[in-house]
Amino acid sequence: MAITKLDQMLEALKGRPKRRLVAAFANDGHTLAAVHDAIRVGAVDGILTGDEAAIRRICAEEGIDPAAFRIVHEPVDVRAAALAVALINGREADVLMKGSLSTDRYMRAILDKEKGLMEPGAILSHVTVIELPRHPKLLVCGDVAVIPQPDLKQKVAITNYVIATAQALGIDRPKVALLAASEQVLPNYSHCIEAAAIAKMADRGQIKGALVDGPLALDAAVDPEAAGIKGLQGPVAGDADGLVFADIEGGNVFYKTCSKLAGAELAAMVVGARVPCILSSRGDSTRTKLYSIALAALAAKA
Repeated sequence: MAITKLDQMLEALKGRPKRRLVAAFANDGHTLAAVHDAIRVGAVDGILTGDEAAIRRICAEEGIDPAAFRIVHEPVDVRAAALAVALINGREADVLMKGSLSTDRYMRAILDKEKGLMEPGAILSHVTVIELPRHPKLLVCGDVAVIPQPDLKQKVAITNYVIATAQALGIDRPKVALLAASEQVLPNYSHCIEAAAIAKMADRGQIKGALVDGPLALDAAVDPEAAGIKGLQGPVAGDADGLVFADIEGGNVFYKTCSKLAGAELAAMVVGARVPCILSSRGDSTRTKLYSIALAALAAKA
């Protein structure tokens, strides 16, 4: 059964084998509270790297039992991130999470050529799942945070990541829209050409497990009335489960508009590494981080 609300992810995890999460430099209340909540509902087991004294102090301030976690002491943020990655590579954890260190230091640990989490030739990308109050289902979106101007190869990878994430949410054959400013295949507009090429690749079986169409404008992708007015046919138009943005500018503006102006709830992760990597902002709420943990746990391989 397809998940249509983010809180349903927590229910979906019940009864499944628990994933092991390691939070890198987990010296902040939001991270500790989110991991603790995920442990409490049975979604994950939790490991924390960071300054043990600071973690225990914050736990006391937040009313969190530190015995719920395995704490591995490392007070320097870059070394705590490297230690968390080493635990993943040592098969002691299945999901990585960013704590209170900067994004560039977190990503550096993931991308380290010798000790990181990347296979040769892998493409790292960001997938966001958005729950909007006035939309009947979740929207799986990529890429809003990692790849600034994806080329055709990267857009194919993003499309496959969106498909895999939607399938982890129980959507067996997701409908994915490749977004552009127009539904017409305009020869001077590279985004339209690339969207049409990826749609044709899906038609020919080069991209599997989904119905893929594009180029589609946003309204035609998510609003059946707009799709009907424009005379668009096909199963994706007006009913998309996934959105692939032309570039990070459009994706990031959409993401922030949903979260800041439209009351959206969010879950997000970085994909393409050996394990899902949670990249929440240090300013994200505990609920957003909890939902991101649940999403990564659903996506993690056994």
